[in-house]
Amino acid sequence: MSIDHKPPEAWGPFLRLAHFATRPLERFLQVQAASGIALLAVAACALVWANSPWADSYFSLWHTPIRLEIGQLRFEHPLEWFVNDGLMVVFFFVVGLEIRRELSHGELSELKRALLPAGAALGGMLAPALLYLALAGGSATRAGWGVPTATDIAFAVGVLALLGKRVPPALRVLLLALAVIDDLGAIVVIGLFYSAGIQGDGLAVAFVGVLGILVLQRFGVRHKAAYVAVGLVVWGGIAVAGVHPTIAGVIVGLLTPVRAWLGPGGFLVSLQREIETLSSASLTSHEFAGRLRQLDAARREALSPAESLIELLHPWVAFGIMPIFALANAGVRLGGVELTPDSTRITFGVFAGLVFGKPLGVLVVCWLMLKLRVASLPVGLNTRHLVVLGSVAGIGFTMALFVARLAFTDALHLAAAKVGVLAATAAAAVAGLSMGRLLLSQSQADAAATADEAERSTTH
Repeated sequence: MSIDHKPPEAWGPFLRLAHFATRPLERFLQVQAASGIALLAVAACALVWANSPWADSYFSLWHTPIRLEIGQLRFEHPLEWFVNDGLMVVFFFVVGLEIRRELSHGELSELKRALLPAGAALGGMLAPALLYLALAGGSATRAGWGVPTATDIAFAVGVLALLGKRVPPALRVLLLALAVIDDLGAIVVIGLFYSAGIQGDGLAVAFVGVLGILVLQRFGVRHKAAYVAVGLVVWGGIAVAGVHPTIAGVIVGLLTPVRAWLGPGGFLVSLQREIETLSSASLTSHEFAGRLRQLDAARREALSPAESLIELLHPWVAFGIMPIFALANAGVRLGGVELTPDSTRITFGVFAGLVFGKPLGVLVVCWLMLKLRVASLPVGLNTRHLVVLGSVAGIGFTMALFVARLAFTDALHLAAAKVGVLAATAAAAVAGLSMGRLLLSQSQADAAATADEAERSTTH
């Protein structure tokens, strides 16, 4: 029996119209560079809006108070807070999941493979911070040293994707590993240097939430919704403790299991058993629904909780949360940025840290590690690939803007930091594309991919 080409309630002309309208969107979302393109477009919109005749509406929108009252309890914050301290928790939760996955069975699970990206990430954080302090190390501006230390993975991968077949798969993997470690470093920086004085009672509440997660896991609770309440306890405790609440997302992400209950093999066995049951017996609708629930449970447990959550949340983060964050934070009134000595130093410090410090740190540490034979390059990669890697690592958009908000409470200094981040993002993207087209060739990428595939087949 074949499946009808349309649902029973659907009308053919409307269904064809819907497919025609959504097909370009589906193709766009499948492009690897789509998230970076979406961020770029939204950031441009925010910048134009903030400098248009309707600029007041932009700033008043994000300062709109949202109030929740339950009896004597009153909770009120501006819309901007719900974006930066609420939605971004989900972003950091996914970051925590990706770090946990990479540490378990990804590029960071083996010391030999993790050394080079770890060293590159460390150099790519230290050099920009030191360069920023050299240019803007005054007492009023030094707090921004953490702004140029982070790489925006969506933009960076997007630039590599625009280079097409010039980029071998090993270079993409190396960039992803570097970005994951870079994110971990940014999280440590935020937790240690950009949090208020830590309160013990808040940490105690957060510990209770963490303990609740571990207890649920020991009882074998697999439904993800059951962990929402204890996750909120962790978030509340971290916020009360004076640590930025987005760190709660990272903690919960790192606690999420990365081992599947059934796995692909167990799922296939369950699927075959259920198919045999369904085909060999005459079931009532109630029994049939029960078998379908069993199949659905097997489908959920074919992947680990971490893997399934990444698959579920990544599109929402990439095309929802990150663009909303960009819209809320990329709007800078350029006419209102005063060129004081401090603001100028902040802008140039952030710009130089990202555009020059990042590539310098990545290249110098990689060169030292290779020279000392502490690490080795992936098969098929050479110095040219590292130059491109360092160039795109200077794209710091999302995390850099986030750290800038934490570093500067003064509106003038914050605006100067944002200008530096936006200018550096554009410059680093252009530099990465230019270096890629100048230094890399498609034939080199094909040879690198062949060599990498040969090494993997030999290894396995």
